[in-house]
Amino acid sequence: MIQSMTGYGKATAETANRKVIVEIKSLNSKAMDISTKIIPAYRDKELDIRSRITTALERGKVDFTIYVDQSATQGAQSINVPVFKNYLKQIESLSDETGQDIPDDIFSVILRMPEVLSSTQMEEITDEEWQSVSAAVDTAISALVEYRKAEGVALEKKFREKISNISALLASVEPYEQERVAKIKERIRTAMQNTVGSDYDENRFEQEMIFYIEKLDISEEKQRLTNHLDYFIKTLEEGHGQGKKLGFIAQEMGREINTLGSKSNQAEMQNIVVRMKDELEQIKEQVLNVM
Repeated sequence: MIQSMTGYGKATAETANRKVIVEIKSLNSKAMDISTKIIPAYRDKELDIRSRITTALERGKVDFTIYVDQSATQGAQSINVPVFKNYLKQIESLSDETGQDIPDDIFSVILRMPEVLSSTQMEEITDEEWQSVSAAVDTAISALVEYRKAEGVALEKKFREKISNISALLASVEPYEQERVAKIKERIRTAMQNTVGSDYDENRFEQEMIFYIEKLDISEEKQRLTNHLDYFIKTLEEGHGQGKKLGFIAQEMGREINTLGSKSNQAEMQNIVVRMKDELEQIKEQVLNVM
C-alpha cells in the first residue's frame, strides 16, 4: 500500500503540574526536512525526537511542536519580560509601517504569544514526566503515519481511476487510426492528380506512400504506453516508498502520449490525446505527494 506524505498527528501528556501537547504535520518534499518548535524544558531531547521522526516518516516536510496548554498549567506563572517587550516592539514597528492602529487589548494579545508566559516549574522535569511526554511523541508520530496510510488508500484509488481512463482513451484511438490512413492516402493521391495529372509511376507512388504511412504509424507508441500503464499499476501494488518511481513512469507515459499527439494528424485523435494529457497531469500532480 502506498502512503501519502501529507499527514497530521496530535497527542497529550498529562503531568503533575501541566498539560503538554505534541503536534506533528507533514507535507510533500523530495527529502526529509524537519522543523521543530519545542519548549525549553524539552529542547535537550530534540536530537532523539528528530531521529524518531526520520525513522518513522522517511521523507517529507515535517513541522513538529511541543507546547504547554497554559489553561491547564498548575502553579504560579511568570511573564518573560524580554520576550514580551520584543513582541510589543515588533507590533509597534508594524503599526508604523502599515498605518494600522494597535489593538486596545494588545497586552492580552501578547500574553497569548508563545513563550511569554512560563511556569516557575517549567525547567524542572522528572524522568517520569519525560516518559509521559516521550510516549505522547510516539503516539503523535503513529497517528500521522496512520493518516498517511489513509491518504494513500485514497491516492491509490484515484491513480487506478486515471490509469483506467487513459487505457480506455488509448483503445478509442484505433477506429480513427484506420480511418486516418485511408484519408491520408486519398488526400495525397488527389494532390498528385491535381499537380501532375495521371502521368506518374503508380508503383513508385505506392512505395513512397508506404514509407510515409510508416512514419505516421503509432503501433509502437501504443504498445509502450500500454506497458507503462501496466507497470504503473504493478508499482502501486509494491507498497510505500515508490513515489519517485511512479513519477518516472508518469514521465515516460507523457513522452508516449506526446508522440501520439505529434503523429495523430487528425482532429478526433488529437482530441483524445488532449484528454489523455489531462488525465496524466492529474496523476503527475498527485504523485508528488506519494512516499
